[in-house]
Amino acid sequence: MRSEKKNFPETDAFSSDAPPEIFNDEYFMRAALREAEKAELNHEVPVGAVAVKDGMIVARAWNQVELLKDATAHAEILTLTALSAQLGDWRLDGVTLYVTKEPCAMCAGALVNARVERVVYGFADPRSGCCGSALDITGFPGMLHQVKVTGGVLELECAEQFKEFFRKVRNGQLSKPSNPGELHE
Repeated sequence: MRSEKKNFPETDAFSSDAPPEIFNDEYFMRAALREAEKAELNHEVPVGAVAVKDGMIVARAWNQVELLKDATAHAEILTLTALSAQLGDWRLDGVTLYVTKEPCAMCAGALVNARVERVVYGFADPRSGCCGSALDITGFPGMLHQVKVTGGVLELECAEQFKEFFRKVRNGQLSKPSNPGELHE
């Protein structure tokens, strides 16, 4: 009896000599999820973000609205600010931002204005997501720049983390930090 060898496409990691791509969207979204965990540890809405340029994470942040008493302290905005400072430029060409929840209008507008190449988010926000769900700021034809969008990466994990946080809030299971000025990383 003769066994049949299956022919896989050349792009298949097992049939080509190329190493498997481990630094992919899921890898970077897991890094964003770790940032979201920091937010939750600090009693913030668990949204995390990482910025990737040339295959490397170059900036990261988590929501800090309550900590900083600043409505603009979303993970995306803080990540873009840190990245701009590091690169010495507000133009973030070639950057992909990974964020656990679809960006709001403010954050989507910042992505457009900063010329971010691509945004990858975990779960969609049909009520206020502005990367195609409620509105499409990132792809609005009148803007000077459009951001490429990929949604649904590790969607279940990202959504579950978010839902679990608000379940704990509703059930009174989140205790206030013993030292309000202390950060948990």
